[in-house]
Amino acid sequence: MLSCQRRPCCLNLNLLPVFILKREFMTDAPLINRVANSGIITFNLEDYYPQHDIVTLDLKDYLFMGMILKEKDFREAMQAHDWTQYTGKYLVVTCSADAIIPLWAYMLVATYATPHAIEVAEGNTENFVRTHYAHALTKLDVSVYKDARVVIKGCGDKPVPAFAYSEITRLLTPVVKSLMYGEPCSTVPIYKKKATV
Repeated sequence: MLSCQRRPCCLNLNLLPVFILKREFMTDAPLINRVANSGIITFNLEDYYPQHDIVTLDLKDYLFMGMILKEKDFREAMQAHDWTQYTGKYLVVTCSADAIIPLWAYMLVATYATPHAIEVAEGNTENFVRTHYAHALTKLDVSVYKDARVVIKGCGDKPVPAFAYSEITRLLTPVVKSLMYGEPCSTVPIYKKKATV
């Protein structure tokens, strides 16, 4: 025989959450997506992240005794290098050793890499991504966000630099009605246009 606690007829209705007993939750009325109907536009900075692989060419591997870049040796190494491996990729040229690299060395690398790589840049991956965002956001037509309520999406899968968040804020605040950060269902208010009299 079932004990009183396990028999449905013995449930204590006073312990059930109030919303279960409300009639509206027992109807077949369709659920309303208030977020979708709010008119909020989600702006995802991840959409502007570099779409292709970013690879690095470290010039320290071509230094004589780990300190000096010898022109003749470097030219021969660049001629023998397999540049086709950078096809369809972004190439970042750097030197992780504490050595002075002459500017012509970066220029020489660019002449060989340009026919293959999507883009050739000097620095590191973080600097490249920052510069990529600066160029991409400069091309953004902010007029389409005039008087809109915009939320800048947070919590993504790609390492969007902090610079991109501050830059999109700088670009959108002159035109939007309000700017928020997060998700449409949970946002942090950033900016709201003052009402004009």
